Amino acid sequence: MNNRGKLDLSSCYMTVFILVVLLGFYLAETFMGGSENPATLMKLGAMNNYAVAAGHQWWRLFTAQFLHIGIMHLVSNAVMIFYLGNYFESIIGHWRFWVIYLLSGVGGNLMSFAFGSDNSLSAGASTALFGLLGAVIAISRRRASASPNSSLSAMLNYFGRQAAALAIINLAIDIFMPNVDIQGHIGGLLMGFMATAVLGDRLPIKQNTKFRIIMAALMIVYVVFTFRKGMFISMTGLSW
Repeated sequence: MNNRGKLDLSSCYMTVFILVVLLGFYLAETFMGGSENPATLMKLGAMNNYAVAAGHQWWRLFTAQFLHIGIMHLVSNAVMIFYLGNYFESIIGHWRFWVIYLLSGVGGNLMSFAFGSDNSLSAGASTALFGLLGAVIAISRRRASASPNSSLSAMLNYFGRQAAALAIINLAIDIFMPNVDIQGHIGGLLMGFMATAVLGDRLPIKQNTKFRIIMAALMIVYVVFTFRKGMFISMTGLSW
């Protein structure tokens, strides 16, 4: 974790890499017709249930997390990703941070595939961003249960409460916001928590093996259930 007031990019280089990738995709959207152009979004891999189910374009579950619809969509997600990465990438570990980020994005899109509108077109890193909030909650939970009286535990517990509050507030706002993929946000949050519980972090605390096995099993159930549910909904929709 970086010291407050100091910026050390070497401790969060994977976060910087993620932001560069997001910017690269946004520039590609811009030059290929615009980030708010549905044809451009479809061409570059935005999420659409019919395309995934009927067109067998499974890669959309992965690529949609790198696309954004409008510059403010990109900026708002990028700011939060940088904030969380600046504090937590060094705690989680660089490669684990990257893997958790990607799994959260896919997990969020799977939830959207299962329960979202089959006709909608969605994109954005918010699925992965909610996964990072889930990761912070998982880390704070593990540290608090292992050594509740340490100063690091107190700080992580604070961040965990903040992450939980931020997730709840944003999900509550999502309910009243049109064209927001709340299913993707919920799925990303859940996947981020589970993935972090399984992969662990760099804190010098012994991992709870039983809890990790349970979380790994839940991840498998989650992926299988949401995928099968998504295929059922989409194929049913095609029959109308």
